[in-house]
Amino acid sequence: MSSPTTTTTSAPARRAALADPGYQAFVILRIGFTVAPVLFGVDKFTNLLVDWPVYLAPWINDIVPGSAQQAMYAVGVVEIVAGLAVALAPRFGGWLVAGWLAGIIVNLLTIPGHYDIALRDFGLLLGAVALARLAQHYHGTRRPH
Repeated sequence: MSSPTTTTTSAPARRAALADPGYQAFVILRIGFTVAPVLFGVDKFTNLLVDWPVYLAPWINDIVPGSAQQAMYAVGVVEIVAGLAVALAPRFGGWLVAGWLAGIIVNLLTIPGHYDIALRDFGLLLGAVALARLAQHYHGTRRPH
């Protein structure tokens, strides 16, 4: 039973929403930008994927308190929060991830030999902006407008 305040969406309406390529793109980006930041954030504590402190520019390491690894712990927390923000509020979370990626790009452009990773992260930044824009249209609705 549903109460008068419960909103239900019919199966045909859900199928129509899932058939919309724009909505599909939104869902794909939302899942990707939820999972990836959380996984990379958790890895900042384990360094299983890579030795993360290597990716911290020396000038940033000079101005943050503690060691580069301690800075990576803070980075990990921010990335986990950003991923959760995408999951819960993609209109905000998409912009948060895009801003975070902009900071990472600035960091990487100041480390010789990391320009390829900066370029990859620029592509991710564009994806995060696309997510934020799609969320403006699709988030909070069960079917496309």
